[in-house]
Amino acid sequence: MNQKVKKAGWYILFTMPLLFIFTVVQIVPFFVGVRYSFYSWDGMPGNPSTFVGFDNFIRLASDTRFLDSAQRSVIYTIFAVILINIVGLAFALVVTSKLKASNLGRTMLFMPFLIGGLILGYIWSFILGQTMSALGQNLDGVMGYEYNGALVQWMVDIGFIGWLRESIFFNWIIHPRFAFVSLLVVMTWQMAGYIMIIYITGLQAISDEVIEAASVDGAGFFATLFRIKFPLLMPAFTVSLFLTLRDSFRVFDINLSLTGGGPANATEMIAMNIFNELFQLRNFGYGQAKALIFLIIVATITLIQVRITKKREVMM
Repeated sequence: MNQKVKKAGWYILFTMPLLFIFTVVQIVPFFVGVRYSFYSWDGMPGNPSTFVGFDNFIRLASDTRFLDSAQRSVIYTIFAVILINIVGLAFALVVTSKLKASNLGRTMLFMPFLIGGLILGYIWSFILGQTMSALGQNLDGVMGYEYNGALVQWMVDIGFIGWLRESIFFNWIIHPRFAFVSLLVVMTWQMAGYIMIIYITGLQAISDEVIEAASVDGAGFFATLFRIKFPLLMPAFTVSLFLTLRDSFRVFDINLSLTGGGPANATEMIAMNIFNELFQLRNFGYGQAKALIFLIIVATITLIQVRITKKREVMM
């Protein structure tokens, strides 16, 4: 009995600080935010707050900017989840094959995840903005006009150089559609290496005997991939889909540093819309109502996803 009490004391000693920090940092601010969502307040401590009930939530139904950002976030999340998981799984399949440089490949592919989202956004803003624009303006020289003048002139004559300038080599950040694509590119580049690690773990957990048996039975690469590896990777799919859904919905740092929500709010995601409502427009009560609805939406979607993929795990 004394031994059990002693162990319980050690558990309490080591868990209480973590529980205290979690309560102070997460639980208390959450309930304070829920309370503020029923008030009209500008966030200034000296200014009064007015109880408005559910007016903040009713107001959301007619807030076109918020609804547009929510719709944009849904579209962005769908594409981001698909791209990140496809690229991450492809990376995992490549680096788990018998390649001499597989360990170096894992390191290089994982490195973008170690760079902060704000820094990545600024780096890619320079690449997709100033660098692409400069390449478009000097495309003739870049393609070697001094050494292949006739070839480059021929490409100019048939309109290929002009097509490159109009389609690729221009400032992506100031074009609404390409600014949106830029967010997807950077998010995929950052997250694919991290998701790759999860898929690598799942692939390495598959028994070599199962793969050898499939090979003996005449299963080719794609048959083995779709009928053996994919079903056995369902636990990895569950985790990867959850992480990519969560991070895609709440993307903010890349959105802030890469496009700033522009041009003309064309890439303003829901997290940035909430941030602008809180800290630019100083509508703390209304911003908290947005944040609460956003939390409910993300939690509902992720819980549904986990429930569906968990069922698939059991079936397979």
